[in-house]
Amino acid sequence: MTSIRKRGLKAASTALLAAVFLVAVPAVALADEGQGGAGLPREELQFVLNTFAFLIWGALVMWMCAGFTMLESGAVRTKNASMICLKNIGIYSIAGLAYFFIGYNLMYVDVGSVIGSFQFMYGPSDAEIALLDGAADSLADVVGNGYSVMSDWFFQMVFVATAASIVSGAIAERIKMWAFFAFTLVLTAFIYPIVGSWYWGGGWLAEEGFVDFAGSTIVHSTGGWAALAGVLIIGPRLGKFRRDGSVKATPPSNVLLVTLGVLILWLGWFGFNGGSQLALGSAADAVAMSNVLVNTNLAAAAGVVAALAVSRPIFGRMDLFAGLNGALAGLVSITAAPDLTEHWWSVIIGAIGGVICTLAIRGLEKIKIDDVVGAIPAHLVCGIWGTLAASIAGGARFHVQLIGILAVGAFTFVTSLIVWKLLDMAMGLRVSAEAERLGQETAELGIETYPEFVLMPEEFGDDD
Repeated sequence: MTSIRKRGLKAASTALLAAVFLVAVPAVALADEGQGGAGLPREELQFVLNTFAFLIWGALVMWMCAGFTMLESGAVRTKNASMICLKNIGIYSIAGLAYFFIGYNLMYVDVGSVIGSFQFMYGPSDAEIALLDGAADSLADVVGNGYSVMSDWFFQMVFVATAASIVSGAIAERIKMWAFFAFTLVLTAFIYPIVGSWYWGGGWLAEEGFVDFAGSTIVHSTGGWAALAGVLIIGPRLGKFRRDGSVKATPPSNVLLVTLGVLILWLGWFGFNGGSQLALGSAADAVAMSNVLVNTNLAAAAGVVAALAVSRPIFGRMDLFAGLNGALAGLVSITAAPDLTEHWWSVIIGAIGGVICTLAIRGLEKIKIDDVVGAIPAHLVCGIWGTLAASIAGGARFHVQLIGILAVGAFTFVTSLIVWKLLDMAMGLRVSAEAERLGQETAELGIETYPEFVLMPEEFGDDD
């Protein structure tokens, strides 16, 4: 490459970065020391930056829905890929509506020790509405909140969608669509918001000193407990566990999609953990957020390497799927305390998460629990480990962390078990044996993800 071309690329890159910076945060170039003048006052600038951070990080977390869709649709057999796509876009839609109508209020509005308000819907503050109507005297009240009311709602909403997505992959390939959507509604409107109110809403776990920076327990373990309850009620896929004790291999149908999904989730996690700083209005916030992103990346990388290292003695081969789940394991593990200032701790936490996840994948097979994508090992098991690890390196108290894990686990698992059972009695959870053999996309949706392929129903022997 010639020196002229190099200089041209460097100049173009510099111009692009400058344009993005000036479009994203124009107030930075105009801000003064809070004395008025040509720029924004300091307090208003902080309000703008905090709101901007909520919206941008929230949009990045929303992109994790695409990651879950790619991961799950590639992990299942091709005959069920379209159903996975429908379920995931349904999850995000149901979660958004449920959290708007009641979930956010239960989690954040007038929270006592265990639950918030049962009032319906949520919206901008009176001061914000007045400001939009031209009442300049309401500006101080708006700015005094620190961020736009609905920017906070949006950022919190995308987290509940993530928790629901965890459930989808574990029980894939055999659950009815409407039964799953019904459970998603209960999870996002009631179960997750109640758990969240205990800590993030200022409830009893917050008062006890529980630490969960971005949700190893509040988000990931909650989704994992709900998934475990569902798997136990609905049972394994046909033929997964044979009568002779062997396990039928069901490798990912599209490794490219699974890998892409994991990388998208890895990217989205920067918004998940970084945005949980909940502020970007000072130099301290910027430094803390930088540490969070670095720790998040280091833990994920360590999870991959550790999972690959132990996959051969555990599975008898270098296992790609174990390595991909190792990345998620590292990410979940660091999520409880990604604000560490000693970065080497994140490597240790992520690596242990990768090993634990790989062992748990094999362990579930041993006890005949069928988790299609490894959601329970990655999100539940590593969520527990990450929450405990916060007491090792993040300054939390071990017994308080353990109390939080047990309380969230007991409430979520028992409640989910009851809901799953009631849904099974009312409408049936499982598709027919014929639909499972043929595939949900053909049997229920009447379409094919890959129409150029010849559909061949699975054959099951007498011992399956």
